[in-house]
Amino acid sequence: MSRNNKITLLTMVLIGIAIIAYSMRDVKLSLLIHDVLTLNLWWILVAFLCICLYLLIEGVITKVLVSNRVKHFTFKDAIRVPLVEQLFNGITPFSSGGQPGQLIVMLQTGIDGGKASSVLLMKFVVYQAMIVVNFFFSLVIGFHFVASRLQVLALFVLFGFLIHFFVIVGLLLIMYWPTFTKKLAKLLFHPVKWFVKDEKFYSMQDTMYAKIDNLFEESVRIGRQPKLLLKVVVLTFFQLSFYYLIPYFIMLALGVTGANVIMVTSLHIMIVMIISLFPIPGGSGGAEFSFESLFHSFISSNSKLVLAMIIWRILTYYFGMAAGAFALALKPDKVDDSDKPA
Repeated sequence: MSRNNKITLLTMVLIGIAIIAYSMRDVKLSLLIHDVLTLNLWWILVAFLCICLYLLIEGVITKVLVSNRVKHFTFKDAIRVPLVEQLFNGITPFSSGGQPGQLIVMLQTGIDGGKASSVLLMKFVVYQAMIVVNFFFSLVIGFHFVASRLQVLALFVLFGFLIHFFVIVGLLLIMYWPTFTKKLAKLLFHPVKWFVKDEKFYSMQDTMYAKIDNLFEESVRIGRQPKLLLKVVVLTFFQLSFYYLIPYFIMLALGVTGANVIMVTSLHIMIVMIISLFPIPGGSGGAEFSFESLFHSFISSNSKLVLAMIIWRILTYYFGMAAGAFALALKPDKVDDSDKPA
């Protein structure tokens, strides 16, 4: 990890501590300590297992997609991919560093850059598609709950849905209508020419066209393997399900038993969507505010609400970054990219 990345990581941890300290301003320390001591650790363990399964399943997805093209790609290197993704997602605005971080890890193993990019693109397409599907159902189930209590957050929810929806529409256009997509991309990309030199502009445009061609070729290849695609879709569904269930198990650990699991899961899906709109790495500030705002109706005790938020952030944000820093330090196994899968 570079010096700048280390500084960013430390900065995000300090910002997180400051936000938690601010959230505790109206909470009696004695009540918070009492809530910590009375936690049901078995449910905390279940919540922890959920985040572990979320990461492990993404490792399995990576292994499945890479092993389809390259032999001798170990599960150790497969699990390094989502862990490093968590690290770079957590220290970059809009989680923009996750994809490059995954690519670097795969290149370290000796996988060809084109193949690695294709695998990551297909994984990204399926992941985005499943997010949009899950988010659509969460809107049907829980949007009225959000709109009736917090109209501002409701607007963020709708805006987030539109952004992710247009992302997946754009990806589908690339996969099934590349000629039109290139024309549309050229039209939308043209204003960039006003701000950069011609040489730089045409280089960026060529790179964009190459990525469109790459995704189209990968979609054609994966389309010829429906069983593989179905396997990735099913695995991604379970991966996201474990992640979305984490707040529910945290609430059970706090003794909150009257909440509807479907409603709680739907609200968590919305929170994840809201976080993606905040430019600060990890959605710091917005994540904590969204969680407290939406789950206040289920957790009446202010101290328990703050504790739930702290545990949730540790599991879904800080744990992933810590594991990613460890994974980044591991020495990768090497593959011979001339090998073909049996």
